[in-house]
Amino acid sequence: MTFTHRDVAALAEILREAARSAIMPRFRNLSGDAVRMKSGPLDLVTEADEAAEEMIGAGLRRRFPGCAVVGEEAASADPALLAALPDADLAFVVDPIDGTANFAAGLPLFGTMAAALVRGTVVAAAILDPVGDDTALALRGEGAWMEAADGRRTELRVAGPVPLEEMTGMVSWRFLPGPERAIVCRNLPRLAATWEFRCAAHSYRLLAGGFAHFVFFNRLLPWDHAPGWLLHREAGGYSAQLDGADYDPTQTGRGLICAPDEDSWTAIRDGLLPS
Repeated sequence: MTFTHRDVAALAEILREAARSAIMPRFRNLSGDAVRMKSGPLDLVTEADEAAEEMIGAGLRRRFPGCAVVGEEAASADPALLAALPDADLAFVVDPIDGTANFAAGLPLFGTMAAALVRGTVVAAAILDPVGDDTALALRGEGAWMEAADGRRTELRVAGPVPLEEMTGMVSWRFLPGPERAIVCRNLPRLAATWEFRCAAHSYRLLAGGFAHFVFFNRLLPWDHAPGWLLHREAGGYSAQLDGADYDPTQTGRGLICAPDEDSWTAIRDGLLPS
């Protein structure tokens, strides 16, 4: 299947409608029992996540009959859904609210993300900021751009390479194994500045827009990273998993660094996790 600019526009509109109808009316308006823990205190879900995922899934199935939809909340309940990704003619991974902890706390730093995959290859991405109502979009081989609600577009390009000590970026060390976590945290001062938003959606938007040099992640759930990975790639960046392999949306535990170019990737990997 060929995924077109018209299809990307439809994907963006499906996310926007869910944000307007299911997410923003609940922002800073959640009752006490509308927020629950899933696997632990770092893994929350709200009624807004569930309502938005249901709405997005329904919209995708109407627009793309026969597609597979793998949403974060559905896959948390049934991990077997992930098995559809490698072979489906068209599949979507969906994160209805990335940054749920921020959303639940009333912090306006969360996003709605989706990526389209054709037989396991990521071909399109959309990362909506429901608060700002603009969407970062990418189409494989066609570039990446920011699109406002009124249709205005701005091309996205990654930052240029700089020495390690001048790099800024986002390091999510929470899910690293204990020994590697200690090594990475000890080496953070080798960079100019690092931070962590608790929101991959905004990390990738910032990165693709050239406002930071890199991101470093360990746990790679596809709805968290397939959209941002393609956005960064189409904005001119270089990425690889921590072992140097190409990013694979079906793998969840091999880590990922996105950087301006291959030399920068090597400098970050060796700087944070020296062999």
